[in-house]
Amino acid sequence: MVETMVVVERGDKLGEGYRRRITEVYVRSFAQDFVAFSRDTGKLADAFEHMLLLDRFYVALVDGEPAGLASLTEGEQALFAPRWREIRRHLGPARGLLGYVVIRRWFMAASDGARPGLAEIGFVATEPAYQGRGVATALLRHLLALPGYREYVLEDIKDTNAPALGLYAKLGFTEYKRRKVRFARHAGFTGLVSMKLVQDPASQPAAGRSPGAV
Repeated sequence: MVETMVVVERGDKLGEGYRRRITEVYVRSFAQDFVAFSRDTGKLADAFEHMLLLDRFYVALVDGEPAGLASLTEGEQALFAPRWREIRRHLGPARGLLGYVVIRRWFMAASDGARPGLAEIGFVATEPAYQGRGVATALLRHLLALPGYREYVLEDIKDTNAPALGLYAKLGFTEYKRRKVRFARHAGFTGLVSMKLVQDPASQPAAGRSPGAV
């Protein structure tokens, strides 16, 4: 298998010129979660483009193109700064209001146990064209090598997402919480799994360019 060179950069370091492409990776990867707002990923990107706080997202680049992303926050840090008028402009009054409320309530609330020094990793995603080429592994290794953190959590992973759960376990994460979700079966899963990792500082991998495939 030919190795893929993956370079990981923080979104704000890439700059505003990458904002649209980062947003497109985000909405395509989580489109299933947004079907109540719109099934049109272009329209979703139009609505959400403004709200991503780029300094909270890390982007995996292959040949300069965004191939995947993941977020990292601690304590009360937010990932998004949604503006109701902007979302409504693209999704309409009813769906725009629904989208705004859901984002505020479910995507911006701090998780249980959130505190400074505890790194919460979320929204780990790989573009379909790059799956199986080590993109998610490169992202996570980069995050685990950032200075200032020893403890990490991954919250609310769908229990049917075997590839993600397997990757996280391979990197040393262990399950610490599992909860059932009402009506989850209608969305194709049965519950949500949360995982954690407490890392020995001496064992931290080197950050930076990460070649290889999962």
